[in-house]
Amino acid sequence: MGISKGSSKALCFVVDTTRSMGDDIAAVRTVTSKIIDSKVGTEDEPSLYILVPFNDPDFGPLMKTTDAEVFKGYINSLRAYEGGDTPEMSLSGLQLALTGSPPNSEIFLFTDAPAKDEYLKNTVIALIEQSKTVVNFMITNILGFHRCREANENQQQQQNQRMVRSDSQLYRDLAQASGGQAIQVSKTQLLQATSIITESTSSSLVTLLQASRNLGRAEMYTFIVDETLTNLIIYITGSSVDYTLVNPSGELHNSTFTGPSIITGELVGNLRTLRLPAQVGLWELRLTSTNPYTLRVIGQSPIDFIFRFIKQSEGPLEGFDLVENRPTAGVNTSLQVILLEGDISTVTEVTLVESSGSGQVNGLVEAQGGGQYLVHFDKIPSVEFVVLVRGQSTNSTTSRASSMTFQRQSTTSLRASSVSVTLSDTESVLEPGTPLLIPFSVTTTGKGGNFVIKATNDQGFDLTYPSSLTLESGGSANGTARINAPLASQAGTGVTLTIEAEAPGGADANYDVLRLTVLPKVTDFSPPVCQLLSLQSNCSDSCNQSTWELSVQVTDGGNGTAIDSISLREGDGILNFNMTTANVALVSYNASCCSPNVQLVVVDRVGNVEVCSYSVAPNVSPTFSPTIKPSSSTTASSSIAVQPSLLCLSVMILGLMLGCKMH
Repeated sequence: MGISKGSSKALCFVVDTTRSMGDDIAAVRTVTSKIIDSKVGTEDEPSLYILVPFNDPDFGPLMKTTDAEVFKGYINSLRAYEGGDTPEMSLSGLQLALTGSPPNSEIFLFTDAPAKDEYLKNTVIALIEQSKTVVNFMITNILGFHRCREANENQQQQQNQRMVRSDSQLYRDLAQASGGQAIQVSKTQLLQATSIITESTSSSLVTLLQASRNLGRAEMYTFIVDETLTNLIIYITGSSVDYTLVNPSGELHNSTFTGPSIITGELVGNLRTLRLPAQVGLWELRLTSTNPYTLRVIGQSPIDFIFRFIKQSEGPLEGFDLVENRPTAGVNTSLQVILLEGDISTVTEVTLVESSGSGQVNGLVEAQGGGQYLVHFDKIPSVEFVVLVRGQSTNSTTSRASSMTFQRQSTTSLRASSVSVTLSDTESVLEPGTPLLIPFSVTTTGKGGNFVIKATNDQGFDLTYPSSLTLESGGSANGTARINAPLASQAGTGVTLTIEAEAPGGADANYDVLRLTVLPKVTDFSPPVCQLLSLQSNCSDSCNQSTWELSVQVTDGGNGTAIDSISLREGDGILNFNMTTANVALVSYNASCCSPNVQLVVVDRVGNVEVCSYSVAPNVSPTFSPTIKPSSSTTASSSIAVQPSLLCLSVMILGLMLGCKMH
């Protein structure tokens, strides 16, 4: 069903490059080098490196590479440029990173400014939900204030203070939705905080527990540690959060503990880190605070899971279809769970747990074999939730096999919706300069009214769409979006279009995502043409002491898109070619007479392919130098023989050897 989780994740940085970010960029350089140097050659080496800069009014480009040294070059090229006051295009940069990163990635965004493009919040959340990507915000200094030295009037300062509170909450909301953290530190603390948080960038990283509370209060959490877990870490992000930790033996460790302890703690800015021993059993964590906070318990283990919501297929064949956006609220639903390391583990419980509360919904688990499970729920929580999986795993490391309980949790917060949005995906190619019309439909299982429509794309291409659609209760309506790529758009550019429908009152919304590719209209359907210029050899009975060579002119025609590549399919000789123009190349080839055949593969820029074959008899010495004719009179594929007299002689000799009578 296309569900996968990469063996190693992308390392993705989104960096504010305005003038006050000089120290932050230096910290990013240092941390990047440390991560790369410590992970290159190990199983945790990132499979992909991504960098997206942003400021105001610009963001991008997205820089992507699989080469660690090239990525270091990208990072080292970052400079803090002069810019205006806050805010910045932080969500535009994040949107570009989300659409350019593989699923299940982890993104680190560095800024000291509020978001100018807050209107992208719901789009970013939609992309987070679909890609299941974790986003961590590294925020320095008092958000949004240090660049406003010119704002001396009290009214302007009060407005900035409101902006600070609003944007702090914006970043916290996005971090919570993704299962990441919004870490606020001073600029001198950034390097230390980033080093701590990037320690968890591992291919075997798993989440045992995470929670978020916008209204702090005393609360107790529990989590199970199994024998496969190592490098256990608790992250608590928030101000003035007191904790008490109880291990399976009943030993306590709290915020004011000063004696010797096997638990190590560290506090940097609003991030508290607790490193635990891998003691198997049930742990308790009691948190007390009057402020908002987030909690995350992680470790490393081969046991993990991936999941997707599914629905009964509506076609003629029985089965299930993937739910690409939010599941439908108010009805029963199904979940497909795939357990990694499923050959030694089994799932016994799957629960939908409220992200910001204690409510939960238990599912009915049906094993399907091969580590796959179908889980049925009679309802979905009405608020944001995560997926919690518990099961049993066989411990084969001891002389006697034993069973242990494990616990894993998803990172991304999900939500149900009574609204559904469906984009037509019949056309996925966007031709530069030609508008593409994309029909879409909006359906509701709830109340009708005026539904607000919002559409965005990550490349900033011209986009029009209806601002609203009117739906009756339980009804649907259709709309059309129109997107236009500039004529100068580069072929192969990916474009991610997101369309969101918001129910009356704004309390409910859903989305759909369509991925397009920019490709110019193809008018070149003819393959390149090969024309032999010369073929010479001194081949003899001792083929290893003689050679042959040829010269060929390759053209793609006057209306062609240009030659893209020339390579050998057959032949052990040396191939050289020189592009005289984009559409014309002179090719030379020489080889031992022991390798008498050669095939040239010529491809133009739209993928038309021509295979040109040539050969020389190993025991004759032809010399063929035809008069060059216009390329229009040359056939597209050439299978070149030697002069007719030599050919007849060769055939006669071969016939006599075979005892055949020649006529």
